[in-house]
Amino acid sequence: MRKNYYQALFLGSLLTFTSSYSFGQEKDSVKTKNIDEVNLTVGSRNKNRVATDTPVPIDVINIAAQGYLSPQTDLNQILNFAAPSFTSNTTTVADGTDHIDPAQLRGLGPDQVLVLLNGKRRHTTALVNINGTPGRGSVGTDLNAIPAFGIERLEVLRDGASAQYGSDAIAGVINVVMKKATNQLTAALTAGSFNSKGSNDHNGGWDGGKYQVDLNYGTKIGSEGFINFTGSLMTRDDTRRANPRTGNIFNAYNAVEERALQGGVNISSLFSNINNTPNTQQIISAIHQYAAGIDYFTAAQQTAIQNANTIADLQSKLGFDVTENELAYRGMSREDYNMRVGQSKLKSGQLYMNSEFALTDGIKGYAFGGYSYRDGNAAGFYRLPNQSRTATSIYPNGFLPEIASDVIDLSLAGGIKGNLGKFNYDLSNTFGRNSFDYTIKNTANTSMAYPSKTEFDAGALAFSQNTINADFDTKVDVMQGLNLAFGAEGRFENFKITQGERDSYALYDINGLIQSPSTAGNLKPTDFFGSTRPGGAQVFPGFRPENAVSKDRNSFAVYSDNELDITDKWLLSAALRFENFSDFGSTFNYKLATRYKITNNINLRGAHSTGFRAPSLHQISFNSTSTQFVGGTAFEVGIFTNDSELANLLGITKLKQEKSASYSAGFTAKIPQANLSLTVDGYYIKIKDRITLTDQFSPTPVTQAEFTKAGATAAAFFANAIDTQTRGIEGVISQKLNFSKFKLNNDFALTVSKTNRIGDIHSSAKLKASGQESRYYSETSRVYLQESIPRFKASLINTVEFDKLSFLVKNVYFGKVTDPNTVDVNGNGQIDAIVINGQAIENEHPVWGGKVITDLSVAYKFTKQISLTLGANNIFDIYPDLNYGPVSAKRPASVDANGNVVYSANASSVDLSNANQFVYSRNTSQFGQNGRYLFLRANLSF
Repeated sequence: MRKNYYQALFLGSLLTFTSSYSFGQEKDSVKTKNIDEVNLTVGSRNKNRVATDTPVPIDVINIAAQGYLSPQTDLNQILNFAAPSFTSNTTTVADGTDHIDPAQLRGLGPDQVLVLLNGKRRHTTALVNINGTPGRGSVGTDLNAIPAFGIERLEVLRDGASAQYGSDAIAGVINVVMKKATNQLTAALTAGSFNSKGSNDHNGGWDGGKYQVDLNYGTKIGSEGFINFTGSLMTRDDTRRANPRTGNIFNAYNAVEERALQGGVNISSLFSNINNTPNTQQIISAIHQYAAGIDYFTAAQQTAIQNANTIADLQSKLGFDVTENELAYRGMSREDYNMRVGQSKLKSGQLYMNSEFALTDGIKGYAFGGYSYRDGNAAGFYRLPNQSRTATSIYPNGFLPEIASDVIDLSLAGGIKGNLGKFNYDLSNTFGRNSFDYTIKNTANTSMAYPSKTEFDAGALAFSQNTINADFDTKVDVMQGLNLAFGAEGRFENFKITQGERDSYALYDINGLIQSPSTAGNLKPTDFFGSTRPGGAQVFPGFRPENAVSKDRNSFAVYSDNELDITDKWLLSAALRFENFSDFGSTFNYKLATRYKITNNINLRGAHSTGFRAPSLHQISFNSTSTQFVGGTAFEVGIFTNDSELANLLGITKLKQEKSASYSAGFTAKIPQANLSLTVDGYYIKIKDRITLTDQFSPTPVTQAEFTKAGATAAAFFANAIDTQTRGIEGVISQKLNFSKFKLNNDFALTVSKTNRIGDIHSSAKLKASGQESRYYSETSRVYLQESIPRFKASLINTVEFDKLSFLVKNVYFGKVTDPNTVDVNGNGQIDAIVINGQAIENEHPVWGGKVITDLSVAYKFTKQISLTLGANNIFDIYPDLNYGPVSAKRPASVDANGNVVYSANASSVDLSNANQFVYSRNTSQFGQNGRYLFLRANLSF
């Protein structure tokens, strides 16, 4: 019944995309105009151009108005539920990516969309997304560092614009326009939480509480100037979406060790290497003594243990599973070993400013920017007592390591603008810096002789960018008018890795010395069963001294961006840009676009452009070793630079720029009688030498020494691996109706896109000769690039204002996605046949079906100053498909004795849920896995 209801609500809603609803909007903002009629600051350097008159598609989203009703308060999620071409989601158990959400436009990478703030280039984050999430291998811009409450509108240019704005604009441009309101103090007090069937590890109730305070105040400077401030404070709790852990947790040795600890004897402290200890007899005696007190050991087990008089014999007798009995003895349950699967903990504070002021007659100054601080806490994979990575001497019950982050983002832009004769000029400088400091908590370095330290400074990442612009434009009386714009840009960048403290990364021997390739096996720390202990802080080994780097780059560009109205119906625009980078040379790009008015209400438009994306300094310079889990197995994965010795040995070449060619064509139409507008645009984007992160290379006798130096068991690289093509179509219908007693705004938008590789993989002769080409660009990489985000997405948003009441109904359809989970039985980097119910299925991946997510909000205006909003995101509590559901709708998978669906390949069983922890996929998520969110917001305006 409920399913039919929300489907009817979705289909029956009136069409909507970018609401121009104006409840509570600032006095000095764009209230006097429809939001799509404001003069644009992106896509066209003609200051009189509006969105309905451009030769390329531009969406204008009124954040200032939508914020009163929207359940979403951070910029990434506002866009995810408002712009179908945009995709972003909070990730889980993905290290630093848990704190900064990757964002994508038109299905391309996070680093292929350029972000501007008030028309000026915004810096990217310091974080490199190297984990298993969409956008893997990319470096994006942290939109959530900008307080949404300080934003007037967003201008989303859905077209290649490298010729106009430079690197990164292959997919398009997002311009964030800050508020200019004056003589008004506005505030929003928001409290919300998840109330869902999945809350608290599917026990129900409330979790993930979020509390936010936003303030905005502006005042005039002189007769025409202003200064506007926005402050925001937010705290949110984590959410838990795991099921009770399955599988083995305790072995018999763990039980004996626990009884010994209770008796004041720490068996694990009696040895560092079980194969090289002078305390052998003492260990054997202690095991005999305390094993005898374990009442659930059978008589046969007790006899075998007591008769074992060597370490080797005891190892063979104490490996059996005792999980259920030991949980009962310790007063614990399987849920105590659940991971923190869901959103991470986060506290943040932001302060932003926007200003403009008169310096002299005809010359204005401006300044804007701000400071953002976030304190995040996310958890990794549980370290179980029966694993060699667990220091049971200090964590007898195992431990859940945590990554604590301090993310600081600051920016400041300033400039002057005025007239020189017939020319307008704008001279500016924009500085931005993002830093990411890692502190690893509730952890241990198990290679330390007597592990007792539980917190480590793991180092930091930092990226800074300074951009100088000189922009000029003028109007020339040619034909129906020529807008001539040109300028120059200089950009200076720095990427820095700061090493962590020694204990955070070191792999020690039993004498407390750092291991080297020549360290003897009997000097390497082991657990009781002889398994070698890993070094460094568990979950995230700190950056080593050899990882530390400070890399600089600069670029200089000149451009020309012109628009000619050939007739009053025909517009032609052209842009040229030449840019030189200090690290890879020069690039030249162009753009041609046109719009023709068939009638006053129908336009045809089209564009063709070339573009580029310079490899980021992060991709060129980033190197580290971190723990990554693949199929539940831990690997110490080293990311190596392309100029490293290991890259040379494998035949991996240095990075170069990505090059693109894009084409778009479409039309716009208006029906004035119905206050309705329609746009449809199709596009094709071809990208050459696209940069991806390779899969993991294993060591060989030739390369083993390089792996050992980095403390890595696997290696990955950034590489210009492939060429791709992206095809798509986007449509928007918008309607605005004013009746005598109420206003109704309805819009609809959809996007359909497909990305795929074209041509051969760009691997080297060395890789082909060694049979490792499939790791250079693997099946996993293909799915992440092509199918891990929705290829079809649609939104319907309806807003109604009736007297003092206002309503928002938003429906978003997120299309199906493919999980990149793979089965690599032969170690060849390829998926082998997956056997389901005796049937072999080649190259099969789990596919998660499309879902409709419904938001519903209602606001009541008590006075001109006070209103209250009550609402919900995902009101029907919809979740993605279960991670252990069928591989595809036609082929249900088999179920094991514990009720888990098992995917098997060549008779090797694979549990995609990682012992029931990932009920929903952590590799890809259309809309998250948190379920229903309810909120209450007080809106104040004085």
